Amino acid sequence: MKQLSFWLSFFLTFIIFSNHTRANIIIHVNQVGFDSRGAKTAVISADPGELEGVKAFELIAPGTTKKEFSGAVSAAMKIEEWFPGKVYYRIDFSSFKKPGRYKVQITAKGITYVSDEFQIGDKALAKLLIPSIIHYYNKQRADKPEELIADKAITLFGSDKTVDLRGGWDDASGDISKYFSHLAYANFMSQQQIPLCTWSMENAAESIPKLLTELNVLDSMKREALYGADYIVRSLSEEGYFYMTIFSYFNPDPKARRVVGLNANSVTTDKYQCAYREGGGMGIAALARISRWKMNGDFTSEQYLAAAKKAFAHLQVNNLKYCDDGKENVLDDYCALMGATELWMATGENEYRDEARKRAKNLGKRLSPAGYFIANDANRPFWHASDAGLPIVALCRYLKIENDPALITASLNTVKKALDYNLKVTGEVSNPFGYARQSFLFKGNVKSGFFIPHENESGWWWQGENARLGSLATAALVGGKLVYPAKGGLGTTDSLAAFAARQVSWILGGNPYEACFMYKFGRNNMPYMKSMYGHGSERGGISNGVTGKDDNADGSGIDYKPRDNGNEWRWTEQWIPHAAWFLQAITAMAEE
Repeated sequence: MKQLSFWLSFFLTFIIFSNHTRANIIIHVNQVGFDSRGAKTAVISADPGELEGVKAFELIAPGTTKKEFSGAVSAAMKIEEWFPGKVYYRIDFSSFKKPGRYKVQITAKGITYVSDEFQIGDKALAKLLIPSIIHYYNKQRADKPEELIADKAITLFGSDKTVDLRGGWDDASGDISKYFSHLAYANFMSQQQIPLCTWSMENAAESIPKLLTELNVLDSMKREALYGADYIVRSLSEEGYFYMTIFSYFNPDPKARRVVGLNANSVTTDKYQCAYREGGGMGIAALARISRWKMNGDFTSEQYLAAAKKAFAHLQVNNLKYCDDGKENVLDDYCALMGATELWMATGENEYRDEARKRAKNLGKRLSPAGYFIANDANRPFWHASDAGLPIVALCRYLKIENDPALITASLNTVKKALDYNLKVTGEVSNPFGYARQSFLFKGNVKSGFFIPHENESGWWWQGENARLGSLATAALVGGKLVYPAKGGLGTTDSLAAFAARQVSWILGGNPYEACFMYKFGRNNMPYMKSMYGHGSERGGISNGVTGKDDNADGSGIDYKPRDNGNEWRWTEQWIPHAAWFLQAITAMAEE
């Protein structure tokens, strides 16, 4: 027995020591898949000296030792702001295009280390993930009996009047409220929510219909987009503005729900009218775009267009009244540009052409010499936790219809300079993961960093930025095809394709925490989050993601807390804009 006990103790010690040793070397890789035509990279992390002498990596097929591909390991890199003392090595297998399932393998000091499994294939991410994204939105529908009854006659805050606002999607895995936007009071941080999701589905349905048909989901995508459009129409008031928010107050009683404006700390007001930047512009865009389908949901295509035109006419007169600070900013420009562009496409009318041209020119004027947009009329850089790529996407959409050569050239130059800035600011520090960086104003000075500042106009709101990554990946591909076209690959330069791929890979597990933020995909998902009326985390939904260090006001450092005494929502909660921007990014990857 003593001998048995000795050997048992020896093997347990060996296993513990071995696992600890092996855990110091990690291959961080997208745990889902790569498009054959696109960039394919991963990152190896280690302690200093552990990979000394390691010059190459291999791709192997799972369950075999056959080497399908080998490539060089980069020179050592560091991110002292995140993990002092750690060293990182980037690997690139973009040239390998053979479809199949693979793992990355390296051997260091006689020990073999293997990554998570992933797939390589033609339009792999679109094929693997789009059906589940549609499933996610379908499950996010605010269609439970409690919601339908309450929302059919929901009270306006500060009034006895009720309106029928059935439909739409619940905002997050922990929040059954419904938003066109929120953080309106912060003026520069308004996120595009239900209208953006609707427009993103419309965009996918129009951009890759053949692929969606092959996946047998084109009809499902169109139905879900129509469902979103129906809610947008219902949200249009008699006066011509959109109701911004239905707030649950996190109260299980559905009768507590109200149409509200929302300030910090869940303080509610009667400022529920959407400005362009508060969902109004994207609401117009979504309705105008879907009206061209000549398909009916609960409303007809003619009613979708009529609602878009009514909302546009109202905001042209009243937008400043609905802006909390009484001033328009860059968000109004890109959201109004989207609305005017789609109405121009739907009607051909000069009124919408002229407004689109004005807003496109405004965006050009807001571009700083450095290449980032100025958010206000002074010195605040435009940064955004979810819609950072939307100014570029809006300009690219406008360029689909603009026919004036001088105006085309001007907007293409704006797109080019903005994309150049994104690459420059991302690459100006050691950044093995290629995480998109940004410039922001902090305590009166412009600085650049990985994550948004936690001390900002909202007073409290900061969270993982996976929607921002998806939006910037979309901008890199959609914009890159216009200003840096290239034959083969994804239709643009290797640098922009790699930038886009790294943002997508980060979301799918290629990050320092090996967390796959799309639920039910990859190896390491977020904890399940439960919400009211049977809602909660759902397959195909994307969680918030990684942030700057919790205690750092400027957003420096890095943090990810899957459990944090009720505050873990900042990292783990699914949110509908994440999936919307991710859908746009992988649509741009799949588009021929």
